[in-house]
Amino acid sequence: MGLMRLHPTGKFDNSATRYAHIVAKPLAASMGAEICNVDITRISDEQFAEVRDALFRHKMLYFRGQRLSHAEHEAFSLRLGPFAEDAYTSGVPGHRNVHPLIKEADDQSKMVFGEGWHTDSPFLPEPPSITILRSIEVPPYGGDTTFANSALAYRNLSDTYRRLIQDLRVHFSLRDVLRSAQAAVEERDSPIGRLAATRKSEQLSEDLQRKIRGSHHPMVRTHPVTGEKSLYVDGAYAVGIEGMTDEESFPILRYLSDHITQPAFACRLRWEPDMLALWDNRLCVHQAYNDYQGHRRELYRTTVVGEKPV
Repeated sequence: MGLMRLHPTGKFDNSATRYAHIVAKPLAASMGAEICNVDITRISDEQFAEVRDALFRHKMLYFRGQRLSHAEHEAFSLRLGPFAEDAYTSGVPGHRNVHPLIKEADDQSKMVFGEGWHTDSPFLPEPPSITILRSIEVPPYGGDTTFANSALAYRNLSDTYRRLIQDLRVHFSLRDVLRSAQAAVEERDSPIGRLAATRKSEQLSEDLQRKIRGSHHPMVRTHPVTGEKSLYVDGAYAVGIEGMTDEESFPILRYLSDHITQPAFACRLRWEPDMLALWDNRLCVHQAYNDYQGHRRELYRTTVVGEKPV
């Protein structure tokens, strides 16, 4: 990535709205907020409506001190919408929509699940809209998640560049992530470990081939609730642009991926045990870090069904 070109002035507004039933504390100038005075297991309808509003404003929210069971995690997720297809796991026993993201202390893999800037599963025809992730065990340091505001990034493009890309469609595929996992990850009973195990397969499953074929989605998408426009591009799954050669599409994809993820548009979440975070994949990208070898990290996620991007 080049030098940071922008600073938090002008079009940046991550200030908190004064709510009646919750308190929102912005995390950074660009995006993110902590929500206080809410017990997720007992959240009222009035609190939930304000949390939903805050999510679309701040793009990512987090709550401290939330000790949830799998069933309580599912119940909160369902208030945001039906469960989405998970592209990587089949859930935990008895809770097929609660997906484990666990890295053991002895796992020396050179790649971790969720690394690389991405939006969740954009290679699906209807990618998940919202992701809800809760922590059980986290390393004493490391294991953070960084987010970047793709709606703010869109607003900070020139009018000319916005016109240039307004009708383009991005090809999203699991292809490159699969190749990276096969090259860098130990075979384990984990989402990324199971991808790595396919290096021994003579033929990939039809489900995996479907994800490699992927989907084409608008490069500029419109949020179905707020009408806000955002860039729908990432560095992990975006492999081309419809109707362009690789040589033509690469500079555009590279520029926009770097543009979205420059520090001015980002915020970094340091996990604690019993934290719940949720973000809107239609409005931001995120990445995890493989920087806590020797320590265990245990999180669980649900995803909410999304619509075909437009």
